[in-house]
Amino acid sequence: MNLTKRLCRAGVIAAAYAALTFAFAPVAFGPVQIRPAEALTILPLFFIESVPALFIGCLIANLLSVYGFIDVVVGSSVTLLAAALTYLIGKAVKQPLIKVLTGGVPPIILNAVILPFVWAFAGGEGAFIVNFYPILITQTLCIYAVGIPLYYSIVSLRKHGNRLFIS
Repeated sequence: MNLTKRLCRAGVIAAAYAALTFAFAPVAFGPVQIRPAEALTILPLFFIESVPALFIGCLIANLLSVYGFIDVVVGSSVTLLAAALTYLIGKAVKQPLIKVLTGGVPPIILNAVILPFVWAFAGGEGAFIVNFYPILITQTLCIYAVGIPLYYSIVSLRKHGNRLFIS
């Protein structure tokens, strides 16, 4: 695989994540966050370069976070860990529907479990459980409602020989 192609793809993914989050900035932060960029967390099922790209995109996006520097560091690190786990799932699971369903689990669970602690530490309101369920629900909706169609679009493009979507 061409290194230039992977670097370009990583740059596009990072920029897309940040731009989508900025576009939804009024509702992209906090427990009830609508962050369509989270659908991109499905991409490690296809592309290893999306793992660091999602981290960088999230890091840039989280510069707008009301929770400050801790959300930039920890929130972005959660995305990195989730992307790495999703990549490993992509390598281990072969059946497409099972792959996309299980691939969405790491970003959903890690964000729902870790981010409420970050927000509480950063002075946010509400107990863990008050923030856990809203982020669990909104992450699930963004990742599966947009991520599953994204996944199958890439599968289709690959079947038709589109070289941009072939590793």
